[in-house]
Amino acid sequence: MFERFINRPVLATVISVFIFLLGLIGITQLPLTQFPDIAPPAVQVSATYPGADAQTIARSVAPSLEEAINGVDDMTYMTSTSSNDGSLVINVLFRTGTDPDQAAVNVQNRVATATSQLPEEVTRFGVTTAKTQNSMIMVITLFSDDPETYDATFL
Repeated sequence: MFERFINRPVLATVISVFIFLLGLIGITQLPLTQFPDIAPPAVQVSATYPGADAQTIARSVAPSLEEAINGVDDMTYMTSTSSNDGSLVINVLFRTGTDPDQAAVNVQNRVATATSQLPEEVTRFGVTTAKTQNSMIMVITLFSDDPETYDATFL
């Protein structure tokens, strides 16, 4: 069977080109998703309370926001982090397949209902709600062939 292709190279070339063209047609017709949903969508709520430490934020700001956000549609869980620089970050994670834009709107609506319970300084600086990406899309690494001339600080 293989002797036919060895003795007739034109036939082998025509069949190869035909299979290649069928592959091109097939690849253009396949429905492919460029970035499939791997990580669940997340929304980050940030608040700033100037001059407050982590305990003050955890007692006066976090409970109001967490109670308001709790129970939003398709939410799986949330984490809250307060720090001594006066910032609070609440990460709300949703089920995979949830529309991230709609999730951000739902969380923003819940946060808006809780702003009346927050201290005046927090409302003055504002509470921000934004979609976040949980998975790394790109990692960039820099190095130098001459580390004496171009050190890590320069890079």
